[in-house]
Amino acid sequence: MNHRAITQAFFDPGTWTVTYLVWDPATLRAAVIDPVLDYDFKSGHTASASSDKVIACVERHALQVDWILETHAHADHLSGARYLQERLGGKIAIGENIRVVQATFKKLYNLERSFLPDGSQFDHLFKDGETFMIGSIEARALLVPGHTPADMAYLIEDAVFVGDTLFMPDVGSARADFPGGDAHQLYGSMRRLLALPPETRMYVCHDYPPASRAAHWESTVAEQRAHNVHAHDGIGEDEFVAMRQARDATLDVPTLILPSIQVNVRAGHLPPTDENGVSYLRIPLNALPVHGAVPAPTRTPQ
Repeated sequence: MNHRAITQAFFDPGTWTVTYLVWDPATLRAAVIDPVLDYDFKSGHTASASSDKVIACVERHALQVDWILETHAHADHLSGARYLQERLGGKIAIGENIRVVQATFKKLYNLERSFLPDGSQFDHLFKDGETFMIGSIEARALLVPGHTPADMAYLIEDAVFVGDTLFMPDVGSARADFPGGDAHQLYGSMRRLLALPPETRMYVCHDYPPASRAAHWESTVAEQRAHNVHAHDGIGEDEFVAMRQARDATLDVPTLILPSIQVNVRAGHLPPTDENGVSYLRIPLNALPVHGAVPAPTRTPQ
């Protein structure tokens, strides 16, 4: 191979999300993975600062974006896919099991009748093992369910972009308690990724670092197999599932899960506007399962 894909990471400290821009230096064709649309929970305003950094990099290197890739319908940030597509072009793509996620959350949100859980909001739905091109570089979509039914990883040369399936070795693995999540499936997905060649670079979608280090998002399969606190070699499926289920039972509901998923199942489109020209998010009350008691409201400083 005469060239190697170039990867640029963009870390969003507001949601701990890492967006990736990957391009072929021979053809200057590119893909964006897991873009962020900024959202202020208190005011209900969206903003584009995170995605604008990606756009600036695309323009600086004179790239042509062919793909905007989602690893799954995220519960911790709104997708910037539609915003980027309007400015850069490219096909918005996700795994074909997004239909399952759409059907689940259409019921939870009681979405409008015109919203069809058929994946048509996306330009392309990947099947497991499907290959696609970024310029002259072949990439492969890998189904890695467990966190959600629709999670995909993207293998691009000697790098794999794993979404939320695995985190940095000292953080571990994704939760599996969202609707449609399954800790047994998650274990199998992790082992599939960890069966890649040891030198494969592994890029995670989030980092939640301990106080002892700064945010980081790149490791290798070998490092994960040796040191991942939840999934290192020697941890069996039953042990992992017991740990994951016990841990998930203690976790808070993500702050942006209700705003984000209803946008993300639409490929980053905001909900249709009402007669007044304003788009509204739907917040189902007392419908999403919570762990433990509902916390008491805290006073907002004036």
